[in-house]
Amino acid sequence: MSLTRHLDDVGETYGEHFAHAGGYGVSLILAGLACLVHAALPFIFERTASLRVQKLHAHMASRGRMDGQVA
Repeated sequence: MSLTRHLDDVGETYGEHFAHAGGYGVSLILAGLACLVHAALPFIFERTASLRVQKLHAHMASRGRMDGQVA
């Protein structure tokens, strides 16, 4: 089954994967909301989204998740 294959590939249980992928998702949603606010009010959240994406990328890379697969 593809669910268990992916979990095996990333070395996580379902709960661990849910927490990690869900955390990335929430973080990206918040970064997106900051972008929308910044679009209307350019003096607010000037680097919030770009910094969040950089931090997420660094975190994923440190966990060995940069193999081209989606979380």
